[in-house]
Amino acid sequence: MSVIAAFAVPHPPIILPEIGRGEERKIEKTTAAYREVMRRISELKPDTIVLTSPHTIMYADYFHISPGAEAQGNFAEFRAPEIEIHADYDEAFVSTLSQNAEAAGVPAGTLGERDKRLDHGTMIPLYFLNQFYTDYKLVRVGLSGLSPRKHYRLGECISETAQELGRRVVLIASGDLSHKLRSEGPYGFAAQGPEFDKQITMALGAGDFLSVLTLPPEFCESAAECGLRSFQIMAGALDRKAVKSVLLSYEGPFGIGYGVAAFDVTGDDEKRNFGDQFDMVEARRLIGLREHEDAFVHLARLGVETFVRTGKPAELPEDLEKELLSTRTGAFVTLKRNGVLRGCIGTIEAASACLADEILQNGVSACSRDPRFPKVEAYELPELEYSVDVLTKPEKVSSSSDLDPKRYGVIVQDGDKRGLLLPDLDGVDTVEEQIAIARRKAGIGEDAAPLLFRFEVVRHH
Repeated sequence: MSVIAAFAVPHPPIILPEIGRGEERKIEKTTAAYREVMRRISELKPDTIVLTSPHTIMYADYFHISPGAEAQGNFAEFRAPEIEIHADYDEAFVSTLSQNAEAAGVPAGTLGERDKRLDHGTMIPLYFLNQFYTDYKLVRVGLSGLSPRKHYRLGECISETAQELGRRVVLIASGDLSHKLRSEGPYGFAAQGPEFDKQITMALGAGDFLSVLTLPPEFCESAAECGLRSFQIMAGALDRKAVKSVLLSYEGPFGIGYGVAAFDVTGDDEKRNFGDQFDMVEARRLIGLREHEDAFVHLARLGVETFVRTGKPAELPEDLEKELLSTRTGAFVTLKRNGVLRGCIGTIEAASACLADEILQNGVSACSRDPRFPKVEAYELPELEYSVDVLTKPEKVSSSSDLDPKRYGVIVQDGDKRGLLLPDLDGVDTVEEQIAIARRKAGIGEDAAPLLFRFEVVRHH
């Protein structure tokens, strides 16, 4: 057997009458769709439910699969401790999945469990499922900070494990959509919020899993999405499967998007190899970036690739632009991999003989000396994206009213402590956020009254 169906569901605690206390009536379509999903699962009679949740244990570089024979939890966090959920785990499936993931180069397993209790992203689907069907064992899988392709590959491993063990498996991908649909909502409004929900619900309804993999990371982050990586694992579990897909409902009255979608497996379809298609799309995109990079970005990449491969700094090319050789100023080199920050180091003021040297040296620092990340390894180089920010000279300002997070970067200084934040960063929309982040980077306490400086950048990417 294998994965016989999959479902994408949200997990709003307010959907439970004991918690919503009447507010759940505002999402009655979601409730009705939830019940339809669970009715379908009861008819399929699966042996194992694999449930992916954004709210169980999550690591940046590892997928956590819950270990042990069983777990339980309740909704005390939401003032409803009387609602308790119990689950028996499929230990054989967990063991085999961990082995298959390791063989596939996917870092996943049962290590590092900090809290055994079931999370609400797991319990809400089980709350509804248990009203219709209880003859199953559970596999609970967390998300990670790894790439969309790794999430998809883990889904493939789930399918392979189901086949190997002869299990009838249903996958439930638990995840809300955007958290920024309305200004009066708990997380405020961003224009990317409604647009994300529009694009993801269209993709899910059409079974278009390539779009689920290729949504731009910065766009998704600005939308404050929740369940995308759950859906990417689900897509992998349906790799090369013919599916009948349908969007059962979508609502967002509380400022958070709730979508319910169903995917019935109807056979095999080699053309639905979305992981391979994603690899080709990414390869073409990265080649395109390199073909169009300017001299500043080319220099940063030269510095990083030379140092990672040889352990030595690169020499300056002979045909550099005059600006790179005649200018002395600060610059930052930023590295991203799969849309996620991989390193960022720079200088506020010139520390080298020329801007070209500044970029080369800061590229080396970004790939090897950023304390937030391990050193970049050679296998990562083809996937790296670069940007170079050339700074103007910082100028002191009298108050935060002279700042603009989209136009100006900010420097906060208190004695020897100095923190910097570049302008126009995703997710940093207000001066207050900008200053707060810069203060934290410098270790400047809330009681201090630091000096403020602003600067502009020319961004090359």
